[in-house]
Parts: sequence; C-alpha cells; structure tokens
Amino acid sequence: MTSLPSDNPTYLQLEQAFTADDIKQLVDHIKASGELGRSPVYEALLDYLLRCSLAGKVPKEIEIAADALGKGSDYDVSRDSSVRAYVHQLRKKLDSYYDSHQAEAPYRIVIPKGQYAIAAVDNRPDAAVPAPARPASSRVSMRGLALTVILLFLANLVSLSLTRNADRIPPHAPPLVSSIWENLLDDDQPIMLVMGDYYIFGELNERGNIGRMVRDFTINSRNDLEERHFSDWETTHNYQDLDLSYMPEGSAYALSRIIPILSASGKHFQVVMMSDLTTIELRENHIIYVGYLSALDKLSDMVFAASNLQIGRSYDELLNTQTGRYYTSDAGLPEEGQQFRDYGFFSTFPASSENQILIVGGMRDAGLMYTAQALSDQSTLTELDSLLINPASSLEALYEVYGVDRMHFDGRLIYSDNPDPTLKWRQSLTDRNY
Repeated sequence: MTSLPSDNPTYLQLEQAFTADDIKQLVDHIKASGELGRSPVYEALLDYLLRCSLAGKVPKEIEIAADALGKGSDYDVSRDSSVRAYVHQLRKKLDSYYDSHQAEAPYRIVIPKGQYAIAAVDNRPDAAVPAPARPASSRVSMRGLALTVILLFLANLVSLSLTRNADRIPPHAPPLVSSIWENLLDDDQPIMLVMGDYYIFGELNERGNIGRMVRDFTINSRNDLEERHFSDWETTHNYQDLDLSYMPEGSAYALSRIIPILSASGKHFQVVMMSDLTTIELRENHIIYVGYLSALDKLSDMVFAASNLQIGRSYDELLNTQTGRYYTSDAGLPEEGQQFRDYGFFSTFPASSENQILIVGGMRDAGLMYTAQALSDQSTLTELDSLLINPASSLEALYEVYGVDRMHFDGRLIYSDNPDPTLKWRQSLTDRNY
C-alpha cells in the first residue's frame, strides 16, 4: 500500500487531527450542508477516498473509476477524464464547505493536489505548521482573482476608456443627486459589483487534450457544467472546467462611469464575476450588475419576473408582452463603419427589505455603454427620477441606441415602467407550476 507522505510539512495524517467519531460527524455535516450538490457521486467519492486514506492507501485512477464511480472494465484512463474531473470538483467542494460553514475549524480535510487522497491541515492561527501552506479554496482563489488580477486588468481598461473619453467626463464632477443611487449609497449595506461574464469550458479531443473552448448560454458556471454532466453524460463527458470566463469590451467603459460614483460615496464595494456569484452574496449585499443581458444568469428571473419585457427569440431581442413589439439589436451584424441600432436596459428594484438590485445592461456594447452613461449623467438621472412613483419604487427603462463600430453615438428613452416588486417573487413561483 502507498501511504500519504509523512515528511510533507503541510499535510497531516487524518489520525493526527481527528478521531474516528470526529471523522464520522464531520462527513455527516459536509453531506448535510448541501455543498456536495444533489449528485450522489460526490458522497460516494468522499466516502471512498476517506476509507482509503484511513487505511493508508492512495488508490489509482482505475480503482476509483471502478470502486467509487461504478465504471466498467472498459474504462480507459487516456480517453475518459471523469475521475480527474470529479476529484477536482470534490476538492473545491470541500474547500467551499469550510469557507461557508467552518471557516474557524482548527483542522480541515483537504485533497492534496496531484493525489487521490484525503489529508488534514492545521488551520489554527498559532499552529506550528503555517496555515498559508494549505491549499487555497477555489472560492477564495476566485475572489482573490476578482479583487486583484481582474481589478488590475479592468483598471487598465477603465484607464484607457477614461483617456479616450476625457472630454466627456468632468475632472471634478459634483456629486450626483438621484433617488436611484441614494437607494444603494445612503445606508450601511455593502455593495457587490457583479460583472456579467461568459463562462467558458473546454472540449477534449481524441487525445484527451483541450481541442476547443466552448460558450453555451445554458451553462453559465462550473456548477451548471457539473449538472449537465449528470443529466447528459454521453454528450458532455469530454467537457472540462477551465476556470475561465471573459467579459465584453463595453464593460470597461461602463465601469469607468460607475466606479467613480461608488468611490465618491466612500462606501465599500467588492467585485465578483456573475459565474461566481453565490446566493448568500445576492441576499446580503446591494447588487449592481454591469454587463450584457445574455450574461444575467441567475439574476434574469428576478429582473424579468414582473416586467412587461421578456427575452425574445435571442438575447439580442426583447419582447414587450403588452404591445407585442419586438426590440431587436442589429449591433452584431454591421461591417466596419456601418451604422447599427442597439438597446440599453436599466432596472432597479428591492430584492428584499434590506437590499436593492440595480441593472446596468445592454444587448451589445453600445447599449451597455449608453446605459452606464445615462446613470452617470445628472440630466438623464433627473429624467429617470421623475419616472419613479416614489423614491423606493421599482423602475425599468429601455434605451434605443445608435452607433458605429461598437461605439454609441446617440440614444433615446423609448420605454419605462414601474413593475410591482412583490410580483418578482410571486410571478416567478407561479411560472414554475408548483
């Protein structure tokens, strides 16, 4: 039997940190937390790896496939990456469990990278083994990315956008006066700035390498990809999470208009990708979404539940269900130098008695940029404020935008409404035919 390296200063044998009763109780808590998802595969895989680790054995990939995943004798390690994919996801799920439920636990169980084994790490602040040596969770890693690499990248884009549009932005603009912004800035509730990103996953070729990268509008996060694996394994067994996403260029300009408003308020805000946004964050923060309508993902139902506007035959189209009119963007069709029409979308509504959601969106770049400009300009904000029934009411608006080469040149307000915020829950539940 192969045992976990005992000379590794980072990892401990399970017996060094937990009793048998501790392990059983911990596993029960992990399963009950829901972090393993609805599939029984991860519970079976966790139980199997724990049994092997407690016995001092590190199983081979073919053994995991047969004993934990129920694969047949025809399982081919070189062509089927399901064991590696499941272990990778289980590693992240364990990290997510501790981040969400036991952040202060003195010891954690982890799956060391490069091994099919479960070990313990000392999480105590004064531990002899330094805590930073333990593997970082995917959630913390992504949040760190959002606050460092992503912000640095966006800072460059925003800086470029500010430079290109310096004549449009006064160097010392007075504070904006608007009920729309006051609903988010005049309290102690933290702000989460959510960027509408497109989740990208890989497709393996016959040699088991990434042959191409794929964007599927029905798969907007690693959890969605995981669910698709379970429901359609024959089609998706060659899909692989790359922990990769991208954002449209218009997001840079939009941020250049929105971030100064947040900074001037002195209020703390965080940045997260839509594909990484959790339900807890959605509930405990004011949410400002910046991005395409096609990247709204988990916010989409809430935004359109009580609206007379609905996503049409594509994400480049909205339908007014009362008038039957379609608003269709042709921003993706013109060649260089040709004029086009796009649409920008704005919505604000209370998600609860404690937090507000504000959508800065567009079908394409021009619509997104125009909406961000409208929400950072006092004259257009005054116009929007006049459409509010009261300062705390809901409001949605649609702008028709004209542009060339993905840039907006002109636009006008063509639709507004005050949806009943309570219907965002009642209508959504009714639509599910409970």
